[in-house]
Amino acid sequence: MIAKEQHVSRTSVAEALAGVKVVSLAVNLPGPLAAARLASMGASVTKVEPPSGDPLQGAAPSWYAELVVGQEVVTLDLKEPVGRSALEGQLAGADVLVTATRPSALARLGLLESVERHGLVLVEIVGYDEERSDEAGHDLTYQAARGTLVPPTMPLVPVVDVLGAERAVTATLAGLRRRTSGQTAIRERVVLDDVAFHASAAVRHGLTGPGDVLGGGLPTYGIYATNDGHVAVAAIEPHFAERLADAVGGTRDELVARFATESAAHWVSLGRSLDIPIAAVLSLPAAGVGTPVHSRGLD
Repeated sequence: MIAKEQHVSRTSVAEALAGVKVVSLAVNLPGPLAAARLASMGASVTKVEPPSGDPLQGAAPSWYAELVVGQEVVTLDLKEPVGRSALEGQLAGADVLVTATRPSALARLGLLESVERHGLVLVEIVGYDEERSDEAGHDLTYQAARGTLVPPTMPLVPVVDVLGAERAVTATLAGLRRRTSGQTAIRERVVLDDVAFHASAAVRHGLTGPGDVLGGGLPTYGIYATNDGHVAVAAIEPHFAERLADAVGGTRDELVARFATESAAHWVSLGRSLDIPIAAVLSLPAAGVGTPVHSRGLD
């Protein structure tokens, strides 16, 4: 029954934006992430790239290929009249325009006039707002400014880009909703520095920073070495902590000593049998690069 409900839910999501046409000028991240999500919801997506291509294709070709599945990819030089005219043709039949450029570039290309002319929903992904709107930035600098980095370690996940993409999807849905009520030429701005600020809430409020309760301060919530790797243990709730204490140990010293005696697979199996959240810390190649979570049976 549950599997059937999940299938129906996924089918509904895949058809949610059927009939909606999206044109995306965004390269790198998070624009392509947002466009891929919109495509997965049934939207028809045309990705417009400059002659130099999307830098993501060179940096992570497998990820790029994953994100453009089902999309039409066209190359246009928007600095040239021919390219700008071709884009205008694309926009004439579109509902949404996604951009990830500085506001001055939008104005220089005349895209704001195009949005007005065609009554589009403009989803504008920018780094900063107001007087800083033309300032350059990337995920790393947004995180740095908001206190979510622990130097000198580099982040494994571009958190701001990923969350920014989801905000762009939400902005698209909100814009389309406003459009159905009769509004046209709608501008929805996603500010990545604002995204970074909200992403840093767990650190700002003393939850996940170094030594905080979920930042190493709670023995039952942490990463422990095994005899062949590491496991992540997330026994926050009292009933999980009690089971962990009974089966493995209750203090940090006890947990460190005991986890080191067996393999990660042993502890994962124990966690499943006793209903304790324990997972092996996988290396990147073993983590299923490019494999959606639902296809690994984790829904």
